[in-house]
Amino acid sequence: MGAAFAMAVFAWGICFYGPSAFLHALHDGRGWSVSLVSAAITGHFLVSALIVARLPAIHARFGVLRVTRAGILALALGTPAWALAPVPAALVPAMLLTAVGWAFTSGAAINTIVSRWFPTGRGPALAMAFNGASFGGILGLPVWAALIAWLDFAAAAMIVGAATLLVLWPLAGRYFRADGPAPAPPPAANARELWAQPRMRSLSLGFAVGIAAQIGLLSQLFSMLAPPLGEAGAGAALSIATVCAIIGRTATGWWVREAAGMRRAAMWNFWVQLAGTLVFLGAGDEAWGLWLGCVLFGLGIGNLLSLPPLIAAAEFPPADVARVVALVTAVNQAFYAMTPMIFGVLRDVAGLGAMLLLCAVLQVAASVMVRRV
Repeated sequence: MGAAFAMAVFAWGICFYGPSAFLHALHDGRGWSVSLVSAAITGHFLVSALIVARLPAIHARFGVLRVTRAGILALALGTPAWALAPVPAALVPAMLLTAVGWAFTSGAAINTIVSRWFPTGRGPALAMAFNGASFGGILGLPVWAALIAWLDFAAAAMIVGAATLLVLWPLAGRYFRADGPAPAPPPAANARELWAQPRMRSLSLGFAVGIAAQIGLLSQLFSMLAPPLGEAGAGAALSIATVCAIIGRTATGWWVREAAGMRRAAMWNFWVQLAGTLVFLGAGDEAWGLWLGCVLFGLGIGNLLSLPPLIAAAEFPPADVARVVALVTAVNQAFYAMTPMIFGVLRDVAGLGAMLLLCAVLQVAASVMVRRV
């Protein structure tokens, strides 16, 4: 479980929160357009979504350890590839490498690894492992900001890539071998039967739209905060947002038990994030407003990862839960893969206010969708 936690720290710190730092470094340092770099970030998430859809078959063919180590190597090589790209076209191989790394080391992979070792007590084990994702946000952006300010983007990326390999490679060899308990049998319902159910559609589409808004804003947030707060201040503000994500997820876990309550919690989660987005919209360059926006937006970040599996476990037969979670994850990633590019283009063409308004509209839509059962 500790090894899975460590892998989540690196995976989210590089591939989920890192692109915001990549965008700022490439836009501010080299003058590359926001929309162009955002398109590469979209490619990173979209290619990863395609790979995740086949991850169980890849694990079955090559083994969990080999696949995981391939992902670790892809992260170690892909991270400096972003920083060393001499021209925008070179971002294509960079994003392909980090897409492979993200697919092989993030949520679906961690779920597979932990579930094999915890056939009972899986929920707490997964929660502990996924807390690494939040720590990836707490540590990731401040580390990126400090290293880039101290050295430069290329040196920072090479250090992070080397640390990824040195820390995760031996942990994978010791703890991620596929000799744990056998996977559960295939679920009873197929994808078509599940999609025929309104509760499945509302769960999947509600969170897909909500996480699309979240990823779109997160991809731009560091570069949005850096001019008024400075790079160190922007990293610190995003760390506070991630601390708030842990607080929000923990509070929801303590207070919400039944499925109906989880649906209501999801709805209110989107409204809290909407409040943060509106604060960003009205704050301009005022530091207090930007910090408050990070707190409100951050309170909802963690729940978008933890609530869908909990709702699935509460609303669907045990035999169907694994497939429901896989489908929801695939749809989510397909949706949010496009939003960094969409948000970046809108920001370039129409300005920051238009981008934040789009985020707000998506959050309202998500809150309506997730309540329909």
